[in-house]
Amino acid sequence: MSEFAPVIASKLRISTKQVEAVLQLFSEAATIPFIARYRKDMTGGLDEVQILAIQDEARFLKEFSERKAFIEKSITEQGKMTDYLQGKINAATTLVELEDIYLPYKSKRKTKAQTARENGLEPLALLMLEQGGADIVAEAVKYLNEKITTTDEALQGARDIIAETVNEDVNLRAKLRKLFEDKATLQSKVLADKETEGIKYKDYFDFSEPIYKIPSHRILAVLRGFLEGFLRMSILPFEEEALELLEKDYVKALTPSTEHVKKAIRDAYRRLLQPSLESEFRTALKQKADEEAITVFAENLRQLLLSSPLGSKRILAIDPGYRSGCKVVCLDEKGELQKTDLIYVHEANRIYESEHKIKELVAKYQIEVFAIGDGTAGRETEQFIKKMNLGLPVFLVNEDGASVYSASETAREEFPEYDVTVRGSVSIGRRLMDPLAELVKIDPKSIGVGQYQHDVNAFRLKERLDQTVVSCVNSVGVNLNTASKHLLGYVSGIGATLAENIVKHRNELGKFTNREQLLKVPRLGGKAYEQCAGFLRITDGENPLDASAVHPETYSLVTKMATDAGVDVKEIIGNEELLKKIEPKKYVSELFGELTIKDILNELKKPGLDPRSELEQFEFANIYKIEDVHVGMIVPGSVTNLTRFGAFIDIGVKQDGLVHVSEIAHKYITDPAEVLKLGQKVNVKIMEVDVARKRIALSIKQTEDAPERSQNSKVKSQKFEGRKPEPQKEVSVEDALSALRNKFRK
Repeated sequence: MSEFAPVIASKLRISTKQVEAVLQLFSEAATIPFIARYRKDMTGGLDEVQILAIQDEARFLKEFSERKAFIEKSITEQGKMTDYLQGKINAATTLVELEDIYLPYKSKRKTKAQTARENGLEPLALLMLEQGGADIVAEAVKYLNEKITTTDEALQGARDIIAETVNEDVNLRAKLRKLFEDKATLQSKVLADKETEGIKYKDYFDFSEPIYKIPSHRILAVLRGFLEGFLRMSILPFEEEALELLEKDYVKALTPSTEHVKKAIRDAYRRLLQPSLESEFRTALKQKADEEAITVFAENLRQLLLSSPLGSKRILAIDPGYRSGCKVVCLDEKGELQKTDLIYVHEANRIYESEHKIKELVAKYQIEVFAIGDGTAGRETEQFIKKMNLGLPVFLVNEDGASVYSASETAREEFPEYDVTVRGSVSIGRRLMDPLAELVKIDPKSIGVGQYQHDVNAFRLKERLDQTVVSCVNSVGVNLNTASKHLLGYVSGIGATLAENIVKHRNELGKFTNREQLLKVPRLGGKAYEQCAGFLRITDGENPLDASAVHPETYSLVTKMATDAGVDVKEIIGNEELLKKIEPKKYVSELFGELTIKDILNELKKPGLDPRSELEQFEFANIYKIEDVHVGMIVPGSVTNLTRFGAFIDIGVKQDGLVHVSEIAHKYITDPAEVLKLGQKVNVKIMEVDVARKRIALSIKQTEDAPERSQNSKVKSQKFEGRKPEPQKEVSVEDALSALRNKFRK
């Protein structure tokens, strides 16, 4: 695909040489993480986003090239190819342009115009289009025959031919398409007798917005209402403007033929052009909305996967419940299940028994941390544990997707002898320990950080989310001796089969002591080793570089650096003073460029550094259900989801509140992600509470306006360092500060 390099380079505003290098590496089965991390000298330092863009553009150009070749072949085989037509095809730059050119030559069901031509009416249509002074009705008499018995039939046939001609006019379709782009509106209305049943689409019962500015979430909402049978929708400009544009090209004079031409144009627009372009724009808007929704989901997923890990701690994890009790599990530092139990914290007569069990488990398994699922009864269970005053940190853990995991084949394979409640509790504990390692076992769509993810193109969504998971896993790195096959499967160059082979090899022969032993894994050859080795870590192995992101292909270079410095490799690792003295240019060669050498030096300063931030503790206000929430309160919360229209915030009740994008910052922003991140701790002001609809409207920016806020209303968090946290003050609930209400927007 190197022939596409100049076009891609021009579009992405990078050099042709960079694009050629990336395409060459793709042809050699290199992965995006590998290219971005270990082939910077070849690509000029392109990052993953740029490399992915090259991949997408190359894929489009390949599809475009194949479609163009098919169209050329089809028209040529029909004997209709001309130099002019070939020139038009060569000048086309989009699939839409190609399809417009191909439209008259495309095989289709018999049309009215084809029938009219078969009946000999094309000369009459051409005469009509000339709009000369001839009496067109009198001329129509000449075309009467066994099939055309009246002048009205003859004139209608001629108009059908003109209508098809107008519809297949490439230049005219382009002009009309521009009119749609600039002035068409997406309109929706509720269907008769569907008002009650479709109440959730109330905002779209009588809705209209220009398509050039309608946001993706509204497109997807209207489309969902349309597909579910509650809304009628249309995409069109004012008909008068469209007809005026068409008539400008085809109406030449005021003669007896002119009204017939105008009728044909109106018919062409209403019967052919408008439905065709509406369908085209509906598809285009859907694709655009899909891509934006998928981008939002991928951005959120990345932040969630890269959430702060607690690390190796002995954890008591609880999956809360009311009547069925709370499932308790104890995990060791590696996340291995040690013990399961059941407690009842919501039944007064069983509280003492439950407290006794927890104390016993904490003592026996030397528990360091509590992890509690944040779903049903989560806050109440947290309150129960904290009242015991055991001096251990308590974390509420987002449990979205835990139930999906617990019922999955993966969970059954890991814990065949336990039921779904135990598996769910283990997942909650492990998610606190290492979110990335646990979340890769769950279908990303089930994690709950998307925007209309169930409405978008499923194939494209999966592809993008998989790319995101791969990127995150490889940016963090994977411990070769502890990683599950699910985590290993996302490492560059490995995949599901090799991951299973690695785990099997590890189980049979013991842990890996150096990276080269990977080459002994069945079916893991030189190419796979090249792609994966740098992303796999071996701690306390034979070679200290195996615990870093330094690739084995550059070990000899590091050895030379150490030798030149008069130390061994172990002494150079982490020695910033020594590393600062090394001059990168001194080691530049045909094999290794300056970018690679600088990367190596940066890695040696902090080898194997986890890019994720440290985990912080956090406490909600003393509220547990929506009925406890009142307008005017200022409370701490945590960002759980970001969409283009706002941010969802967990304030410690069962329903997340929504901060509309206009209520996030005092400056103008179009995307909440400009100032917020998933998991970020914020103060929010309660603007509106709708208990019946279970909706809470919030504001972040108005917390900054509140005068003399007490210190204990601020977000409370502290880094967890494996010791008892400082005592936390209760968060007070302030009286309503303002009668201002902000209309809640979906």
